[in-house]
Amino acid sequence: MPVTFRPATIADVPAVLDLLADDVLGAAREGGDVAPYLAAFKAMQAEGNNQLIVGEDNDNIVATYQLTFIAGLSLRASRRAQIESVRVSGGRRGQGLGHAMLADAEARARAAGCNLMQLTMNKTRQQSHKFYEQLGFTASHIGFKRELG
Repeated sequence: MPVTFRPATIADVPAVLDLLADDVLGAAREGGDVAPYLAAFKAMQAEGNNQLIVGEDNDNIVATYQLTFIAGLSLRASRRAQIESVRVSGGRRGQGLGHAMLADAEARARAAGCNLMQLTMNKTRQQSHKFYEQLGFTASHIGFKRELG
């Protein structure tokens, strides 16, 4: 049975947290009390243009990504789809699930009227860089972050 992608429910949040923590970077920054994650999920749902999507196989969450639609004035008032927190279960990596997940994200972005997809990732994820380039993404910008808390 192929993986089915669907909007997450609040009941999916613990499984998504497991995926987020299932790598070297995530293991160091995720975890602990689930309450802030549940509150963040509720806030995402209230925003309307901010979705958490899960990939499900036989009632198991095996993949996830966050998709946010952003209206803007630049690039001839392009509506953008911002993809974040892309994760595939460790046991399912290398099986084409990432390709299927990004195809799902693109279909959702097109349906929402977006004409640009963009994403950011930690620069240490060299394998991810190659993966996204194979899908037609280009490293066109330099990103900066500043923690506020």
